[in-house]
Amino acid sequence: MTYIPDEKRYDKMKYNRVGKSGLKLPVVSLGLWHNFGHFDTFANSRELVQTAFDAGITHFDLANNYGVPPGSAEETMGRILKEDLNSYRDELIISTKAGYGMWQGPYGDGGSRKYLISSLNQSLKRLDLDYVDIFYHHRPDQETPVEESMLALDTIVRQGKALYVGISNYGPEETEKASKILDELGTPFIIHQPSYSIFNRTIEDKLLQVIKDNSIGTIVFSPLAQGLLTDKYLDGVPADSRAASSSQFLNDSDITEEKLNKIRSLNEIAETRGQSLAQMALAWVLRREEITSVLVGASKPAQIKENVKIVDNLQFASDELNQIDKILQQGA
Repeated sequence: MTYIPDEKRYDKMKYNRVGKSGLKLPVVSLGLWHNFGHFDTFANSRELVQTAFDAGITHFDLANNYGVPPGSAEETMGRILKEDLNSYRDELIISTKAGYGMWQGPYGDGGSRKYLISSLNQSLKRLDLDYVDIFYHHRPDQETPVEESMLALDTIVRQGKALYVGISNYGPEETEKASKILDELGTPFIIHQPSYSIFNRTIEDKLLQVIKDNSIGTIVFSPLAQGLLTDKYLDGVPADSRAASSSQFLNDSDITEEKLNKIRSLNEIAETRGQSLAQMALAWVLRREEITSVLVGASKPAQIKENVKIVDNLQFASDELNQIDKILQQGA
């Protein structure tokens, strides 16, 4: 059947300007990392993307190594674009990245000009696109001068293969340096993608100030702390959860009784707000003016539908924020 998007898809979603650029992103963006690629069925991946677009999510975030096997998430998205969303390409923001290991040999990883440009060329083929809207350097490379990596991003924009560029996982000093280089080159560097959640507030120390000073947008990954900030762990560690598996990002040793108590206390605050724990956790991240959008993953369409409801309640009273801070300080 021919996919026809919901005509009212833009009625409720909120869109934030990215830094000082003219681009806007939905406050909720869909990350196509877990549960996307050959590991999942194409039918489910397709339904996830359609559900997101119907809800006003216009931004779909990928990377060269996403999916099982690496690259398969881009291939899946490329097929969805071709079969369902080709007519709506100009309504979409498609982003991808390069920085982690993708192919064998000395040029399949890092931040060299050779790797970044070659990787994007591969990504465009998998996506079957002429350009992506945002291309990121996925992580700083200690063996490559940041000048080389930023010059590669500049070249990519001048070649018309990306409209904007960004960085991910860069620290405050590295971000400051990258911003200065790209500003001098006149390259549209508009966004940073760090990890941030109620349980991971590291970027509040220095990075968010650098981002603000340089008028850069911020899109946050892992805002739900790998699923901890959902109702999944309210009664302990489920057998089918990521923490119970061999995931390198979360395991059962991370789920202490102290952490579970904090999760339950946070859930009580969420209930008083008329939200799920996940909804409150996403809204909490967006309370900061530096945050443009939150990246969410999903394995089921219902999760997307729940997450976008945060637009109904994004405000926090000062006592709510104080209660959250007190919960986080317990046992710290």
